[in-house]
Amino acid sequence: MANTDLLKELRIEKHQREEHGQGSGRWPWIVAVALLLLVVLGLGGWWLSAGHAVEVQTALAQSPASNAGAGAVLQATGYVTARRQATVSAQITGTLTQVLIEEGDHVKLGQIVARLDDAQYKAALEAARTQAAAAHALVAQYQAQLVQNIKDASRQESLVGKGLVAAQAAEQARTLADTTRAQLVSQQRQADSADAQVVEARVNFDYCVIRAPFDGVITTKDAQVGEIISPFSAGGGFTRTGIGTIVDMDSLEVDVDVNEAYIGRVKPNMPAEAVLDAYPDWKIPAHVIAIVPAADRGKATVKVRVALEQKDARIVPDMGVRVSFLEQKQAHPAAQAPQGALVPAAAIAQRDARAVVFVVSGELAQERTVTPAASSQGDLRLLTAGVQVGETVVVSPPAALKDGMRVVATGKAKN
Repeated sequence: MANTDLLKELRIEKHQREEHGQGSGRWPWIVAVALLLLVVLGLGGWWLSAGHAVEVQTALAQSPASNAGAGAVLQATGYVTARRQATVSAQITGTLTQVLIEEGDHVKLGQIVARLDDAQYKAALEAARTQAAAAHALVAQYQAQLVQNIKDASRQESLVGKGLVAAQAAEQARTLADTTRAQLVSQQRQADSADAQVVEARVNFDYCVIRAPFDGVITTKDAQVGEIISPFSAGGGFTRTGIGTIVDMDSLEVDVDVNEAYIGRVKPNMPAEAVLDAYPDWKIPAHVIAIVPAADRGKATVKVRVALEQKDARIVPDMGVRVSFLEQKQAHPAAQAPQGALVPAAAIAQRDARAVVFVVSGELAQERTVTPAASSQGDLRLLTAGVQVGETVVVSPPAALKDGMRVVATGKAKN
């Protein structure tokens, strides 16, 4: 209708043409320019409404039940710690011939991490085996001798009964048998001792192979091939007491220091939320394990152990962390949570005195009239109708955005 009115205004009446005569030759040019302007405006409107995709930020509509968690009653800072970690070392003194670990390696229980020079312990094992074999050979000799002495004593007893030999000869034969029996028992004990020495030598020999005590990740490598390892600390700095440190990543938790004036707010099994300094946008569900029954006199704090309910490779020991202790969650949050969908407050715009939200469907923006509820959760507003949980809404919609326009998401807004 506006274009028709404009054309009527630009129409030149017959008497006007007659009045201007030859000097009115510019009017056809004015009409052409006006028509060209109308075409350009029409194409521009089509480009904005259909042909051009408006760049917008988007967010997902959330369920109120998923955000019905409790608010923070207390915050504290601390560090990620490992409840299970060990410095891997040798149980004997020796020279390293192999180091099979590097920082960041994942190892399994019993996996070989290093080897020591075993020449000395191998020779000791062979010597112990030789001595044990000799001891058992003597046992066999005494056993055979005892059998023979028992037979001789029996024959002497028979001859004494017939009066062919004196009783003294029979007594000497019995004494010899008893002596041999005692020697056999003694030699058996020596053989047992030799066997024990073989076991000891084998254990020392096996100690030359150093294995991982549990599943974990190598965090430090402290020794190199050629260095001397000893379980005992030695002066001079030439002897290492450890090869590396292994950490069980499944045992990671958080230790925080809570001001003793507020420790009464913290309870065992209390829900919490941990945020790593390295990943400030990542909220990790957690809960209180225990309150350590000891206070730090210098800092006036009490240590609290907090368990992380999510395991992730990004969590490493000694990371700084901030823990928010939360109020107890409701027993049935899903039943008590309000109905509807939560959207960022910035997603609600005003169009013709109406509250609207633009929902992205495919590549098009759909304008929907909504009525925000009075309740809110932080920067999120509750919509009881008009938007479904899981739908994508436009955050901070530009004023030029209209229903049916094409949009392209440039990123996700933080909920």
